[in-house]
Amino acid sequence: MKNTIKNIAILALLLVGSTKAMAQDIPNDSYEQKFKLGIGASVGYPFDDPYDLNVGGDVRLQYDLSKQYSLTATTGFNNLFIKDAHDLGYIPAKLGFKAFVLKDKFYLMGEAGAAFAVTNKFNDKSLLLSPSIGYATKYIDISVRYEYLPDFPTLDNNNNLDKGLGQVSLRLAYGFQL
Repeated sequence: MKNTIKNIAILALLLVGSTKAMAQDIPNDSYEQKFKLGIGASVGYPFDDPYDLNVGGDVRLQYDLSKQYSLTATTGFNNLFIKDAHDLGYIPAKLGFKAFVLKDKFYLMGEAGAAFAVTNKFNDKSLLLSPSIGYATKYIDISVRYEYLPDFPTLDNNNNLDKGLGQVSLRLAYGFQL
């Protein structure tokens, strides 16, 4: 019996002594959460009359939760050009969620917030919904987004006042880590 216990103890010591410690070989998969700032310019095509073109600039603060997921806060200024009338300028204020889906470069993003008209003729505010798809590198961000502003004034087919503006925009931005 003593020989059996002695043999088991020697076998256990040999196994422990010859086994390589694996804890040092596991890579560190932790991700450093960080803030990024992006400064962008966009040009858009409004689908509704009387608007002809949308040109704007924005600033986006992004907080990376992981390599794939981020929270965003975006504001700026957009100008909707109107033929033969006063333009509609507005300030968007949006919060969003960005998810990288392919090789940490292509992403899908959804933003929601409000748009505040700041021109003299219009004193409207509206809900603002904005899904987008994009491509981002370390410094460059290119995206296409759809925006829907359900409370902004538009014209129907008979030139009667209506509400609900939809538009598609192309955004080019320069971003950097804070």
